[in-house]
Amino acid sequence: MAGDERSGLGEYLRHHRSEMAPRNRPGASPLSHRRVPGLRRQELADIAGISVEYYTRLEQGRASRPSREILTALARAFQLSNAERDHLFRLADERTPRPPAPAADIRPGLQHLLDSLDDTMPVTIHDGRLDMLAFNVAAADLFGPVFDDGPYGHNIVHQAFTSAGLREVLGNEGAEQLSRVAAAELRKALGLYPEDERLRSLFRELSASGTEFGRQWERGEIGTWRSAMKRVNHPTKGLLAFDSEMLHDPENDHWVMLFTPRRA
Repeated sequence: MAGDERSGLGEYLRHHRSEMAPRNRPGASPLSHRRVPGLRRQELADIAGISVEYYTRLEQGRASRPSREILTALARAFQLSNAERDHLFRLADERTPRPPAPAADIRPGLQHLLDSLDDTMPVTIHDGRLDMLAFNVAAADLFGPVFDDGPYGHNIVHQAFTSAGLREVLGNEGAEQLSRVAAAELRKALGLYPEDERLRSLFRELSASGTEFGRQWERGEIGTWRSAMKRVNHPTKGLLAFDSEMLHDPENDHWVMLFTPRRA
């Protein structure tokens, strides 16, 4: 680790230690008188389960490169958010930890966005495994009947290759576009979450389902299409056109898709 990186790591540790109130430590007295704010080095080292001597060297930039286990213990001791934990790892010149799966719950702010656009535009939220988590009233009017309660009923990739209703909604051209994107997205998801049994099971099922998935998979594509024009066959409103845009919540690996109606 270069000298400036060690200095940055030490400064980051000192900052977070100064922000930790002693009363948050189990058994500590809130009446303790201290000359400096935050926890003492010994207290922080005790919480992290490392020696105070080694922790002191980390703060002073004199320690060798800390292990991933040490960094994980420090992130837990400081109660860091995922973003703060990832920054800690980067300062130590380590790869950031990969979560085993996307977050299960949608942030309240995203849920509010979803609900507030009910009368404006369709909005959907799916996670990094391509499982549909939520859609607003306008999106339900377009796509709601496509999804079911089966084991993969809310998975976009599975529906792209198995749902006759989705092909009716999108038409042949739109369904072809979706199946291509879905295969690329599944490849990306398997790379992000290689131990996820749900994704692996989905891949096995689709691989055995027929030639369409195999054809798209053999393209070898990977990635996310952030913007696209989509046409939807609505049962009562006829052919509708939308510009779709995807926004990412990286901490939870949730994707927000907004469908802006195109003017005639």
